[in-house]
Amino acid sequence: MIKFSATISAIGPLVDEFCSAGIMVFFGQNAPDELRSFAILHDGGTLISDVVVGDVFYIGDERFTVLAVGEVANQNLCSLGHFVIKFNGEKTPEMPGDICVEMRPLPHIKIGETFGFASDP
Repeated sequence: MIKFSATISAIGPLVDEFCSAGIMVFFGQNAPDELRSFAILHDGGTLISDVVVGDVFYIGDERFTVLAVGEVANQNLCSLGHFVIKFNGEKTPEMPGDICVEMRPLPHIKIGETFGFASDP
């Protein structure tokens, strides 16, 4: 079941630096100007059901298992379209807004790419 789905609409100029550190920062179109430079902006989407451990984060054809969900991650995703994915393999989030997934090379991102969260079938 798809829990959240959106399409990348813009990629900030500093996104590559964050990606090289294993981090992707997503925001809806209403992202504050000071955050747009390092954010992957998207067209929104509705959070159908909370993201939980064991779900899948997908971007294009790539799939990553969710290992940890910070205590405010779902609230931020629902209200702002904001979430931080850390490809670090951790089972405890460092920050309350983090969503941690398995440690693997980050997927290539491009405008028009679809991403989201789904429960594992």
